Amino acid sequence: MIIDDYLGEKGEILYKAWRRNEFKDRDFLHQIYSSINRNEAEILEDILRIEWDETADYVIDAIHQAGGDFIILSAGTSYYIERLLEHKGLQHIKVYSNPGEYREYGIHLSIDETSPFFSDIYGIDKSKVLTEIKKQYDYVYYAGDSAPDIPPCTLADTCFAKSALQEMLHEKGIPFIPMTSYKDIGTVLKAKGVIV
Repeated sequence: MIIDDYLGEKGEILYKAWRRNEFKDRDFLHQIYSSINRNEAEILEDILRIEWDETADYVIDAIHQAGGDFIILSAGTSYYIERLLEHKGLQHIKVYSNPGEYREYGIHLSIDETSPFFSDIYGIDKSKVLTEIKKQYDYVYYAGDSAPDIPPCTLADTCFAKSALQEMLHEKGIPFIPMTSYKDIGTVLKAKGVIV
């Protein structure tokens, strides 16, 4: 959305360079986020335009009703995730992501390289976070859609995969349940008796 709406040709050049592995993910995202050139109120308007899977509302509520926790793990930034969750009335959801702050007309990542979850490529290592989460729960369901989700899918008890992640997991022989929306997750959890 940022590339399409604000960065134009510069964004396309950065994107193509990242796809050629000329940037680490965290460096690519930092360049994109910090180049928005909008004031904070305008960025908040943009955040509220982020596509939200409305079927997630039911799944999140049903998981909580069943005594479970719904946790967000993202290699993006908590800056926009937390604001979107607050807008949806879901600020109680725990978020593990790269910290970010607004300054100089953009979002600047402030990655803590001393964090136990640090990743040199993504800023946050999802498999390290999931390893910690697994110590707290008897069973962990995980859903993802891209390359940083491959290692956590090997750790989760059940993995749901969307978009490009499906082919990546298939190539590696990692079991997964295909999904297109949270409705698919809800259907599986209902069939297993996890949620009502």
